[in-house]
Amino acid sequence: MSESQLREEICRYGRSLFERGLTPGSSGNISLRLDDGGWLVTPTNASLGFLDPARIARLDARGNLVSGDAPTKEIPLHAALYESRAQARAIVHLHSTHAVAVSMLPEIDPKAVLPPLTPYYLMRTGGTALVPYFRPGDPAVADAIRGLAGRYASVLLANHGPVVAGTSLENAVFATEELEETARLYLLLRNLNPRSLSPQQVQDLVSHFGLTLPEHRDCTGAGHGQG
Repeated sequence: MSESQLREEICRYGRSLFERGLTPGSSGNISLRLDDGGWLVTPTNASLGFLDPARIARLDARGNLVSGDAPTKEIPLHAALYESRAQARAIVHLHSTHAVAVSMLPEIDPKAVLPPLTPYYLMRTGGTALVPYFRPGDPAVADAIRGLAGRYASVLLANHGPVVAGTSLENAVFATEELEETARLYLLLRNLNPRSLSPQQVQDLVSHFGLTLPEHRDCTGAGHGQG
């Protein structure tokens, strides 16, 4: 896919996410890693619903602005996730309501934000870690991401929102949407003792689809597990 097509793809998915209320106002950002190691990144203070392909920032492999508008202030967050997830080609960061709400709950396990409520949560996200609160744009968040050692493609920033990496922009968007829907389910079912997938059901998914889940005692579905 050409750079021009990738720019259009960012705009198309950004508009879709915005129009469905998954990231309001000028919140959220998207990046794509290019073959030369550089990136395409949505501009700072830009609404994902009204992106101009020509104004999307183009960064070189060192993160220097080459063309377009100034990039999102969340560059350290994106950079750390790309650094720790070599297979990542795209990152989506939203302020989606249900995921943000879950990030504020006191019972959340930082190593397993959500239990394995559905197979597609496991298949799309592989499980989600919670990162402590940092001021938006704070470079210190990069160290917190690196501390996860690349085990998670799906991360939830406390009181802020989800950050999800994928092997393509489509995959990253789909995983972000699945995270949001699972967070919504969790809030609907909270304190109702819902039936999560059993350890055997999780293992069947792992075996059948070749899933790689973060190493954690709950990743097989025991207790407040993860996908």
